[in-house]
Amino acid sequence: MITFGLITEGLTDQIVIENILSGYFNTNDLIVNPLQPERDKDNEDKSDYGGWTLVFKYFQTQDFKQSFQFNDYLIIHIDTDVSEDINYGISHQDKNGELSPEKLIEKVKEKFKILIGEDFYSKYYDRIIFAIAVHSIECWLLPLYYTDNRKQKIKNCLDTLNKALIKTKNNFTIDAKKPEYYRIVSDPYSKHKTLIKYYRNNPSLKIFIQEIESRNIVIQSDD
Repeated sequence: MITFGLITEGLTDQIVIENILSGYFNTNDLIVNPLQPERDKDNEDKSDYGGWTLVFKYFQTQDFKQSFQFNDYLIIHIDTDVSEDINYGISHQDKNGELSPEKLIEKVKEKFKILIGEDFYSKYYDRIIFAIAVHSIECWLLPLYYTDNRKQKIKNCLDTLNKALIKTKNNFTIDAKKPEYYRIVSDPYSKHKTLIKYYRNNPSLKIFIQEIESRNIVIQSDD
């Protein structure tokens, strides 16, 4: 069975990505290993270690290099909302104005390649899948809850998403980053038809799906 290791900002991001993977491969039997942050061994919905700074730091550890021994692919997630922070170091603009999601993602990928190390990246690049969300992973969820231009938003996505969620039968918002809420909100993407129908509506989600497609990964059924 193909295995995926997840390096993400937080637990809620892992939940969203897991649902997307289930939808893409049309199976609930994927082997997904949370690497950063790890999950509480007694309760998979708990983790005390998250944040974009720890994503960067993870590449400096032996755990990162050893992770390729136990995972066929590594999925690296980060949001770009705070990429202009001095420790992140990637502007949202260049001399021509605001960067497109495609250009911003390329700049983030280049940063990751430097952090990973050119030689090491060259050896394992075909087993690394980038999941870079412009500007947050909540933007990826908007196509599920909007039919107008808001489904393509890349800014203020959490607020926009919450305005839609409060009107649903669940009647909650996800400000508190509760894992069970993110599981409910992103669950529609675990259905293959739904994911295929909506993923193109968000530019950075589309790029993530294209990254997966480019690997030509085949999940063999155990049946």
